[in-house]
Amino acid sequence: MARQTAKEKRTALYCRLSKDDGNFGESSSIQSQKEILARYAKDNGFNNVSYYVDDGYSGTNYNRPGFQKLLADIENGEIAAVITKDLSRLGRNYLETGVYLEMYFPEHNVRYIAINDAVDTIHSESVDYTPFRNIANEFYAKDTSKKVRSAKRARVLAGMYMGGSAPYGYRKDPDDPHRLLIDERYAPNVRKIFELAKDGKGICKIRNYMNSQHILTPGAVNDKGGYERWYDGDDDPRRYEWSNNGIRSILRNPVYAGHLVTNKRIKPSFKSKKVFSVLPEDYIIVENIHEPIVSPEDFNLVQRLITSRRPSPAQPKSWENIFAGLVKCEDCGMAMTLMKCHRNPREEPIDEYGFCCNGYKAQGKQFCSMHWIEARNLYEGVLADIRRHARAALKDDAKMTENLLKQLGADRKKQSKIITKELKEKRSRLSEVDRLFQKLYEDKVKGSISERNFQMMSRKYEEEQTELQKRIDEITAEVSEDEGKADNAEQFTKLIKDYAGIKKLDAALLNTLIEKITVGEPKKSGGETVQEIKIYYKFIGNIS
Repeated sequence: MARQTAKEKRTALYCRLSKDDGNFGESSSIQSQKEILARYAKDNGFNNVSYYVDDGYSGTNYNRPGFQKLLADIENGEIAAVITKDLSRLGRNYLETGVYLEMYFPEHNVRYIAINDAVDTIHSESVDYTPFRNIANEFYAKDTSKKVRSAKRARVLAGMYMGGSAPYGYRKDPDDPHRLLIDERYAPNVRKIFELAKDGKGICKIRNYMNSQHILTPGAVNDKGGYERWYDGDDDPRRYEWSNNGIRSILRNPVYAGHLVTNKRIKPSFKSKKVFSVLPEDYIIVENIHEPIVSPEDFNLVQRLITSRRPSPAQPKSWENIFAGLVKCEDCGMAMTLMKCHRNPREEPIDEYGFCCNGYKAQGKQFCSMHWIEARNLYEGVLADIRRHARAALKDDAKMTENLLKQLGADRKKQSKIITKELKEKRSRLSEVDRLFQKLYEDKVKGSISERNFQMMSRKYEEEQTELQKRIDEITAEVSEDEGKADNAEQFTKLIKDYAGIKKLDAALLNTLIEKITVGEPKKSGGETVQEIKIYYKFIGNIS
């Protein structure tokens, strides 16, 4: 194609409007931009004009259809000048915008004009302050992105569901699209998945079960109960093919316990299109917003079970470690690692293994001692302890509850004075820092302190305020949790009674009853080796 002469070339009038810019007045609309550009072109002798429009595209994204068509026409030598209402219409990324202004347009002999910013590349002096304007435009885009994220987060924190479609097992309330209602067509499938997980079934076994039952996958269901467009009709077998990730995402989603979640995915920068997943423990969760499909207790139990089933190099294949995630070293607090202790096969696989302090294993004697315990001894010790408490509860539940309350009361009494004193000291210091902060601000207003010193001191006070408030919250939570233990004594008594006749342990049972198990170092006493095992039960802790 022959290149056109300068006389034949056209003037490009480029308009862009982002969704975030809104349309609150005629001045920011596409039609208004067209009128401004047309008037300018007519008044300044630009007669052969063409419009290039991107409606609803962010200024940080240069892969816009209208803009790409403009670049293609520039490459073909069809454009002599590009005119926009202001620099921000061209783009809000100051680096890329600068490349177009200072390199791309000059190299292609294209004149660029931003009307409201008085930029005209034919006059070099008008471009001198352009980088600063580009930085300001990018700052605006960054600020807008931050405000949009903050607004979405605020809505979630206020209890509003912000997803485009309801999670599997739920539907949106017809009267309020930000509220979830249980969809009983699919909720039983969710309950079944959690039930299998509670029974100790792994992700693969649950997936195989769902596939064998020919149950619809979440991807084959939308809010209206129809099928997504990528399936080939009702007989497409892919609609019933569950994946490991599909099962895992349901088991990990707090929405099924009645909670809303934000901060599940993050972008490294407002310019980046990449999105990174956040670990479940780092989610921001707003609790008890809608009716749960599974109880919060069952949901938390399943999280423990999932974590305990994570594979590790030391995990044996011949015996499933039902204690995974529960056993800790009494002295250093680190996890106890399962290890094989006998090369020759034993009658039962459990007798081939034992637990060792992970701190000792990784760093040696200078860190901790071995704390070795046979897996069989740990198993039988825990089983006997559960039976003992269960039989006591079955024999006289009122007496057991009374004994638990006495023990819990004694434990709280030891810590009460220390905690109360620390809480009082932290609150007093926080009030003092608040007063100092206020005085610092008054000194700045009076001019008796420099801006540099004000910034330095204010940062120091803000950091101390944050740390103090964090510790106050922690202490308050500890006190509330401790007081709640007394209320849970009766609940534990009722729970443990059901296990008086148990004959074997499994992961689901252990994670239902036990918070952690600590193992002490074996010691010689009266010619015998004694090793202390402490079992910390849910709700109440260690029972003497």
